[in-house]
Amino acid sequence: MEEHYHNMTPETPGLTREKLLEDLRVLIHDAEQLLKSGADEAGEKAAELRAKLQESLAKAKDTCRRLEDRAVAGAKAADRVIREHPYESLGVAFGVGVLLGVLINRR
Repeated sequence: MEEHYHNMTPETPGLTREKLLEDLRVLIHDAEQLLKSGADEAGEKAAELRAKLQESLAKAKDTCRRLEDRAVAGAKAADRVIREHPYESLGVAFGVGVLLGVLINRR
């Protein structure tokens, strides 16, 4: 059975990188709590599933850290370019704004 989540489609205006990172943090926290609460469960299958979940959590934490690092690096690079070329940046922003305004008003 397939489930569709209407709030996770790319067309959702509120779906941003920050929201994705926050959701990933919540998922990691919840999974860690689940691991702690199920630690007293016995059985080979449970231990195998816990090991897989811990591996997935480690990968998710690594992905989250890399996404945060890339976001910070991108923001710093953009800030550096804008500070080095303030008038050119204003000109580009103005040009893009005019272009978008023309395209929006054509409809």
